[in-house]
Amino acid sequence: MRKALLAAFVMAMCASTASAQTIGVSMSDLDKFRTALLNGVLSHGKTISGLKLVTQNAKGDNELQKKQVQQLIADKVDAIIVAVSDGDLGPQMTKLAGDAHIPLIYINNVPSNLSDLPENQVVVASDEKESGTLETKEVCSLMKGKGRVVVLMGEPFHAAARARTQDIDDVIATPECKGMQVVERQAAYWSRDYADQQMQEWLSAGVKFDAVIANNDEMALGAIRAMKRNGMAMKDVIVAGVDATDDALAAMEAGDLDVTILQSAVGQGATAVDAAIKLMNDQQVPRVNNVPFELVTPQNIAQYLPKSQ
Repeated sequence: MRKALLAAFVMAMCASTASAQTIGVSMSDLDKFRTALLNGVLSHGKTISGLKLVTQNAKGDNELQKKQVQQLIADKVDAIIVAVSDGDLGPQMTKLAGDAHIPLIYINNVPSNLSDLPENQVVVASDEKESGTLETKEVCSLMKGKGRVVVLMGEPFHAAARARTQDIDDVIATPECKGMQVVERQAAYWSRDYADQQMQEWLSAGVKFDAVIANNDEMALGAIRAMKRNGMAMKDVIVAGVDATDDALAAMEAGDLDVTILQSAVGQGATAVDAAIKLMNDQQVPRVNNVPFELVTPQNIAQYLPKSQ
């Protein structure tokens, strides 16, 4: 009887310990990609017995996101996964989690204090040197190394936006692509609507271009919408984005989008959850955990389409 009670107590303690493992997830916003990113976290989390996930959406408000992270800390979560809109928020997030001795996983956006992160804080992202480089090299190939280009950038202080834009400039500076010329570049803040407005301004001003290189698919799709509204034939312009979202793949199938780069939201989400679990259990995790990018074109799109198609 005593052994049976002891066994029951141990089982109850194990169940209690498992149920006590909670990961707080703080998203800066929920656009198409970040929604996919959150879904990647949640879907992988569901496969892990006894794991609880608590999510917060700051809706683009940095101050609100800091308050939400503070609330997660007050709620005594065991780890926090945070997607910040601005890498410069890193030092503040690091201090909040560090003071509370809670593991912190930055997902998708690299914090500005990367080199100073403590052992229980890591980054899960993709090497942005790959994204803009793959994207622009493919555009260069399609343009045969020459032509006029307009660039749509994400949030000016977002590490990915800065890196992808630098990638564009670096590729255009190579001998193979030196005939390409950037005639306009503006921030459209990852937004389809802002990109639509910016493209409309360029078209109304008479800007001539042969290609549109966008830091993400949402902006590429906004540019396409504006160009089609103005009667432009999409076969006459090359359009490139990053993320390989479902909407982007549909646009590629329709012949409107020529290039996109898969940034695996599912891969980043799963890797972030796995890193959080390891850190919660005092296991070592590399400071930077990269999930590779993949080039998607009309020639290989079939392997990236949803299984139902």
